[in-house]
Amino acid sequence: MAGSHRHPFVPKLVTVLQEGYRGADFRADALAGVTVAIIALPLAMALAIASGTTPDKGLLTAVIAGFLISALGGSRFQIGGPTGAFVVVVFNVIARHGYDGLVLATLMAGVMLILAGLARLGTWIKYIPDPVVTGFTTGIALIIFSSQVRELFGLSMESVPAEFFEKWVAFWHARASINGWSVVIAASSLSLILVLRRTAPRFPSFLVSVVAASMAVAFFALPVDTIGSRFGAVSAAFPTPSLPEISLARVRELMPSAFTIAFLAGVESLLSAVVADGMTSRRHRSNCELVAQGVANLASALFGGLPATGAIARTATNIRSGARSPVAGILHAVFLLLFMLTLGPLTAYVPLASLAAVLVVVAWDMAEIGRFRHLLGAQAGDRAVLLITFGLTVLVDLTVAIEVGVVLASVLFMHRMAEAVAVEGGPSLFAQDEEDDDPADGARDVAREALPAGVELFELRGPLFFGASGRLLDLLDATAHQPPAVFVLRMRDVPLVDASGESALREFVRRCSAMGTRVVVTELQPAAGALLSRMKFEGHHPNVTITGGLAEALKAAATV
Repeated sequence: MAGSHRHPFVPKLVTVLQEGYRGADFRADALAGVTVAIIALPLAMALAIASGTTPDKGLLTAVIAGFLISALGGSRFQIGGPTGAFVVVVFNVIARHGYDGLVLATLMAGVMLILAGLARLGTWIKYIPDPVVTGFTTGIALIIFSSQVRELFGLSMESVPAEFFEKWVAFWHARASINGWSVVIAASSLSLILVLRRTAPRFPSFLVSVVAASMAVAFFALPVDTIGSRFGAVSAAFPTPSLPEISLARVRELMPSAFTIAFLAGVESLLSAVVADGMTSRRHRSNCELVAQGVANLASALFGGLPATGAIARTATNIRSGARSPVAGILHAVFLLLFMLTLGPLTAYVPLASLAAVLVVVAWDMAEIGRFRHLLGAQAGDRAVLLITFGLTVLVDLTVAIEVGVVLASVLFMHRMAEAVAVEGGPSLFAQDEEDDDPADGARDVAREALPAGVELFELRGPLFFGASGRLLDLLDATAHQPPAVFVLRMRDVPLVDASGESALREFVRRCSAMGTRVVVTELQPAAGALLSRMKFEGHHPNVTITGGLAEALKAAATV
């Protein structure tokens, strides 16, 4: 029993070593590690500069936090480090409380994450609805883009206001100081990144564009701001750990910022782990991952770094590069340290305009415009949550946006549940068809016995909303060892489907398609059917058939 109690907190590195780690695995992990390190090198510096600090802090974060997240985490493939989600928070904390304030807030966030993991709250992250996550990530992307306008155009400004509208007003007033060479470098770097991503996706487009721009600036002595002219050369010395000033008043003052850092680190790391699971058919340990994120943020802050979390794009690159274990993430950090120690002086030639181009691409990827547009087709309540969270993120504060978004989504959910209970009056549970023992409903038993060969029937009961949508994928995991030819999803007792439920259905169908399994959805309630139709569920998936009745569904399943 004690062993099973500890199992959720056993790092995946330990599991991998217990399974047996061979030389071929190390070679594959080393190749993936160096590939991700090459991508992370310019990105870590760019994110640090956008956050209002120096590039060496971004590199330190990628090295220290990246090493610990892979060594202690609950995912085989997670790559940790600074990410775009933290840019807004870090910039605002430094502007209001100084860098020491950021260090203390990050330490507090690290403790929060460790406690959240030990309290087994990792599985609760899935209760955050899609409109909230999409709203604030799109808002952050817009803010990141806005923060790079100064560097993109080489504007001469002593400082840039933190507020969104004031920032753009300041840019407008400084328009006469546009540096043409900065515009050329930014446009050339952006074009090179986009061309390489389209024609040679395996190439490290960020690094290639930054190196090319740096060589042009050095060779032609172009009059543009560089890392060297703004910050000096990146130090090759590894700092010693130190603690900031800690007082009760300071802790109370920084509590909202610490909560935001912990929230973002937890959400993004677990989202990244879920993406990795989807790409590899593995399962991560969410609570172990939260503990690792907490330890990594504690260490990063002690050594003068920035907040860190799992990086979705770098994790996906790690998997595509052939990584087999957490060793790849550990080696990524080691390679970054070697680059930092040996190439540090050369970073002085890197033009800030080229790093701004890198962050423009990061912001575009982060914005998920297609996902944002898709959610606008959801119910009015989900649209309101999406737009309010987005607006508060951009115009007010990220902490306020998260709090208001989650509370509004919860109130909306309670309203929907009250309506559903009043109309349906049925049980609110989610179960497999064969687990129903109601003798008054013989249709279920008859349906189970009449199933054609290779067809599996499941019945969903109760609202498919953001809190229950994850259970749909549990059905798939239960049959993954021997997938059927057809899944029939019977939804006569599902009174409503929200945007997160629709997203879970899409993921269910995608994974079924990857296994060669078709999906037949039958007996949709009017409200659920209207939402799926409005969000173009069936048209998006040729692997799906929607029928009106069970007999029609079984007939369709038998013809596959």
